[in-house]
Amino acid sequence: MAVTELVARYGDFPDITRGRLETLQVNLGYVCNQTCFHCHVNAGPNRREVMARETVDELLAFLRDSRIGSLDLTGGAPEMNPHFRYFVQSASSMGVAVTDRCNLTILEQPGYEDLAEFLAEHRVQVVASLPCYLEDNVNAQRGDGVFRQSIAGLRRLNDLGYGGGDGELELTLVYNPLGPSLPPAQEELERAYREHLSREFGIRFTRLFTIANMPINRFAKSLAREGKYNSYMRLLRESHSDGNLAGVMCRSLLSVDWKGYVYDCDFNQMLRIPLGGGAVTGTHVRDLRASLLDGMPIAVGDHCFGCTAGQGSSCGGALGK
Repeated sequence: MAVTELVARYGDFPDITRGRLETLQVNLGYVCNQTCFHCHVNAGPNRREVMARETVDELLAFLRDSRIGSLDLTGGAPEMNPHFRYFVQSASSMGVAVTDRCNLTILEQPGYEDLAEFLAEHRVQVVASLPCYLEDNVNAQRGDGVFRQSIAGLRRLNDLGYGGGDGELELTLVYNPLGPSLPPAQEELERAYREHLSREFGIRFTRLFTIANMPINRFAKSLAREGKYNSYMRLLRESHSDGNLAGVMCRSLLSVDWKGYVYDCDFNQMLRIPLGGGAVTGTHVRDLRASLLDGMPIAVGDHCFGCTAGQGSSCGGALGK
């Protein structure tokens, strides 16, 4: 089943519009040292898409002109982009708060031995994927040996002061369900993570985000092969809560792909749904003024139910209690 057949089947997601732009989320490329089961980006070691230095400079100019306070770097493994450190240093010097969406295992790879120290030096907030606190579940979703490498990465970050409780170096963990189900209650799961990781490994962290698996790309194709795609979509749609609409990330975030084209969110980017559902060719960041985004309609589709189902799900974790 083609990806285009797995999008916008119901077509009745509520209309929503943008508020004030607060965060620029940038995908620095699809290259990654891992190939995860749930990855909506289809990232992996064999991908070649990488953001160029020219595009990084265009994004820095946009940050400067629009006075956006937050830069959220993602991938793939964003740290594998050769301009990652330049981007972080430049944005930090402008007073922009930088977040690195880190898979943890990159901290243990050859050539990245000093990455953790670099992140700490520039006060980068780390949002780290750890889809479970149990070894077998993590390895099933992300590959053999990933859990132990992730624990080693967390210990390195802890040694540098991350997750220390003073708010200086924030370390956020991210949970994804193993299959087509909604995440459990975020607060309860966070307590379980804290208890287990502290007792077994002496690890501390700032908070836990629970994020639903989005029914697109690699995960959607897997669901289709197993005959579970339609049932998962029904679950998301029937679990929709209007109360989550006010907090969805697309209202205050702008997503940018590795070429510099902009989208309402990271998921729309992967599905190539243009900003606001506009021109098929899309809008490049060099041609965009942030002030024009206020009140703009947001392009929506079936996959958006993944953000509003149950307690809600976004790049910032659960939206409701």
